[in-house]
Amino acid sequence: MDDQALRRAAVLGHPIGHSKSPLLHRAAYAHLGFACSYEAIDVREEEAAGLTASLRGQAGWTGLSVTMPLKAVMVALMDEVGPLVQALGVLNTVTFSRRSSRTVLTGHNTDVAGIVGALRHAGAVSRPRAVILGAGGTACAAVAALAQLDAAGVDVCARRIPEAAAGRAGVREAGRATGVTVRTRPWEDAAAACSDADVVICTLPPHGADTLAEAVSAVRPGAVLLDVAYDPWPSRLAAAWAGLGGTVAPGIEMLLYQAVEQVKLFTGEAFTDEPGVTNVMCDAVGIPRR
Repeated sequence: MDDQALRRAAVLGHPIGHSKSPLLHRAAYAHLGFACSYEAIDVREEEAAGLTASLRGQAGWTGLSVTMPLKAVMVALMDEVGPLVQALGVLNTVTFSRRSSRTVLTGHNTDVAGIVGALRHAGAVSRPRAVILGAGGTACAAVAALAQLDAAGVDVCARRIPEAAAGRAGVREAGRATGVTVRTRPWEDAAAACSDADVVICTLPPHGADTLAEAVSAVRPGAVLLDVAYDPWPSRLAAAWAGLGGTVAPGIEMLLYQAVEQVKLFTGEAFTDEPGVTNVMCDAVGIPRR
């Protein structure tokens, strides 16, 4: 493909109409002068294999952002995966490359960097007492992110703890792979666990923690809640947390930081001026510049 030809990128998931990824990526590409379209494609789990095969055969694709419910199912469709995907069994990013006249798809996980960036921006302490709400693919990424914050252990509170499956780690396996001790606790313990934590990461879908918002009665001074769901915002849990004096890191912050890493992967050598790219992405979704 000619270096000046229009590239293509997209975000895949279901539902996908609420996604702000197109705003972030389009702003970054315009700032960089990188000729690349970016669209949102609604894809169910059972449609992922067929769509991936179709895109593999089309010219111009440089990358895909991947959201729920596809983060685990897409792993088996890759030719190669990065170390974090290998350890966690979930991806959120796919890159396309050409080798010996064949298209190679590589899976990456930038969710971990997104979580770390959002927590640090909110002032999260190192070696935190940490709680994760939920036990799916994003929870596995949260375990890895907490490893980078030197958390010795983490409590995972969920209504159900999925077992590891072929090619996919569960939260316990994610802990073993990243050196974090994971203790699983019933959902009924979530309110007490949150009140005693320095960092809480809610990985549940929108409204998934609404009932918990009513049960949390106190938070530690300076404790940070990252709620990865960003639409609608604020979530009931985020509003309750802020009302109790806690610090809230909105999910859009995680989306921002993971998207910066995706833009690096999709644009390659075209990526320059990281502060400028990050700031135009902030402008695109109406959050303060870094």
